[in-house]
Parts: sequence; C-alpha cells; structure tokens
Amino acid sequence: VKGDVHDIGKNLVDIILTNNGYRVINLGIKQTIDTILNAYEEHKADAIGMSGLLVKSTLIMKDNLEVMNERSVSVPVVLGGAALTRRYVEDDLKSIYKGTLFYARDAFAGLHTMDKLMSGVALADIEEAKAVAGGNGDEGDDADDLVGEEAKLGIRKSAKPRGVIKIAGDTTHTNRSDVSPSVVIPQPPFLGSRVAHDIPLQDVFAYVNETALFKGQWQFKQGRKPNEEYQAFVAEHVRPVFEELKQRSEREGLLIPRAVYGYFHCQSSGNDLIVYDQTSKLELVRFTFPRQPAGKRLCLADYFASVDSGHMDVVAFHLVTMGRRASEYSQQLFKADNYADYLYFHGLSVEGAEALAELWHKKIRQELGIDGNDAKNLNELFRQGYQGSRFSFGYPACPNLEDQVKLFELLDPSRIDVELTEEFQLDPEQSTSAIIIHHPEARYFSID
Repeated sequence: VKGDVHDIGKNLVDIILTNNGYRVINLGIKQTIDTILNAYEEHKADAIGMSGLLVKSTLIMKDNLEVMNERSVSVPVVLGGAALTRRYVEDDLKSIYKGTLFYARDAFAGLHTMDKLMSGVALADIEEAKAVAGGNGDEGDDADDLVGEEAKLGIRKSAKPRGVIKIAGDTTHTNRSDVSPSVVIPQPPFLGSRVAHDIPLQDVFAYVNETALFKGQWQFKQGRKPNEEYQAFVAEHVRPVFEELKQRSEREGLLIPRAVYGYFHCQSSGNDLIVYDQTSKLELVRFTFPRQPAGKRLCLADYFASVDSGHMDVVAFHLVTMGRRASEYSQQLFKADNYADYLYFHGLSVEGAEALAELWHKKIRQELGIDGNDAKNLNELFRQGYQGSRFSFGYPACPNLEDQVKLFELLDPSRIDVELTEEFQLDPEQSTSAIIIHHPEARYFSID
C-alpha cells in the first residue's frame, strides 16, 4: 500500500498464487488506492490484495476501503501483512467495507482464500473461508511465527495493531513515574554524528538471530518435531544455505553494512525530550512521548535528567543499513523467478539489518562505558541483557513514525544513502533506526 517499501510478503503471495494457476498483477511497493483501482478495472481482477508491514500501513488499508466504498467498488479484498491481525480486520475493517473482506495470515492462507473465492464457496460461506485463511483468531501463533524484534523479545502480536488501539485514559498527563532521576550520566566519546563505512560483514553475521531467520524469515518451522530432530534438520538442510549465502554476500558485495550515529546533550521537560547542539544551549529538536495513563505512568522522557535538575544528560541515536544493493539484488532474483534464493537472500538482508543494529548498539554501550553488564550469551543479549535500551519509532513507547524526520535532521542518513518515504519509512527497507537510552531502568513497555 501507499508508502510501504516492504515487498517480501506480497511477492511470496505472487509466487504461490502464480504457481497454482492464478494470474497475478503485482503492482509493486508504495501503491496508492488510485493506482490499485485503475489496475483492478484495467485487468478485470477477481480480487484485490493489500499488504503492509508497519502499523501505518494498516491505517492506510482502512482509508483505502473507505475510498472503495465511496466509489461503489465492492470487489473481494484480501488483507495481509506483519502488523495486521484477524481481530482488527474482523472488528474494525469488516464493518467498514461494503464488499467481502478476508484476512490471510500468510501467503498460503491467501491461496486457500482465493481457491474458496473462485469456487464460489467463500462468498456463500464467509465463516468457512475465514477458518481456512488462518483460523478463528490469532491465538494460534507461537514462537516460530515471530520475526525481527518480536522474535528476539518473545513478543506476541496483540489482538489489534498497537498503533490503532484506542487507549483508555490520558497519555499526555505529566504525572511522572517512579523511574530514578539520580543515575550516573556517562560521558560521550564525541558530540554530533559520525558515519561508519568499513564495517566487517562477518561482525554483522555474528549477531544474526538465527531463530528469527530460520523459523521466521525462512519458514523452517519446528512444529511438533523434538528439539534434537529439528536441530539435526537445521544442521543438514538449513545451515549450509546460511553459510553459502553469507560467503556469496561478502564475495559479490551484496550486503554493504553502514551506519550513521551520534551523541547529543539532552534534558527532559514533562513528556518532552529536548536535544541540544554541542554548546548545550541551542535546542535542535524536541520529541514528545506518550505516558502510560495509569499504573507505573512510564514515559521515555523520564529516563533523562530534567531541565529542573540542573544536569545535562546524553542521548544516542543510530541508523544502520545493509545497503541499497540488497534491495536491488532481491528484485533481480524475484524477476528471474529464482524464488528460493529470493526468499533466502531477502530474509538474510532484513535480519542482517537487525543484526547490525544489535552490533552498533553494543558499540555505543562500549563507547559510553556501560557495557559491563552485557550478557555473554547472544540469546540473552537479544532479550535486553544489557544496560539501557534502544527504541525504534513505531514502538509502543514512541509510536510516532513522523519522529523519523527529527532523527534525520540530527544524523543526516543521506550520507549512507538512506531516504525517508512519504509515510516515514526507511528506504532501502534493509535499514533500521533507534533512539538509545543509557538509563539502567529503561526497558520496553506499552502505553495501553
């Protein structure tokens, strides 16, 4: 949908449907509703599929359905994507759209849905189609279904996308939490931002989350296999693919890790984080974060020294990428119908970006001198086994993707060839950014 640069899910649907006799009109990424409807009319399509990775995309899907109503378009629509949930489709979107609406949790569910549609069964018996397209709820998800940050932290998708849940209570109040205001403030190695070009690819690969890659991106599920049997399968069939792909990526320059990061003086004021220039006098940008309406009343601003404290704190930001070549090569594989290599390489490039973020966060902790409590075990490190925390915009604690604009002002990621789309997503997609907090009590939390 509009503004979304992620295409792996959409392309997998294309592959599976095409291989099963369907003609798929793949419009590509970042498609407006006008483009989608024009293609629908031109090709006389039997159904429209919409996909998106981030919460923002689910809101755009909602807008698209409303536009379709206004134009009296009632073609069956199949929705999917990582941020989407069945409950959101059933409770929020189905009541909006005047046509038939389906949720498909993955590409194979999309195939089953289309089979039902084309047989005429689904239109007569929507409930049956829903069951085929992934069950009657999201409770069937297990750890094998989690990818990226969710896999690392063991977070299950909420019943509705986090960004569309209506929070009961005031998230703008400034009744501060009990987060300690008196912690040692580390000294940054420099102020401002720097670019890192020559990052060894092997260092990045050392931080790849294999659970997220093998089970999530590559879909090698353990299912009911005993762990010993599954590990033997991985050793024989999966790890050789991983090792060959790492060698090819380095040999052919397919993945080029780069980072831009920096340290800035800062202070909090209520729910705001004020970021200063190197003189600590001029305000560069100001972030406003939501606060939990009740309970612990947590807010990201609480993890920094306040203006009233008289102390100047420090905040770090980073943006990392595996390079534009990764997206280009993925597309080459897809267009050449080399679907297996496409799935493997795309998955590695995306998880490579997450690995680079993990590696660079560790570097920042080392430069701040707060890495003494880092977990030695990689899996424990993935579960925040270190001091402080890093938050990407779109997380529950900092949900505004628009704040990426401010991060771009601070870091100027154009120096590593990363751009921001009109929907505030990073391009190329094999990129990720974060605000990094040193406070020992900083951990992930939700606002609702």
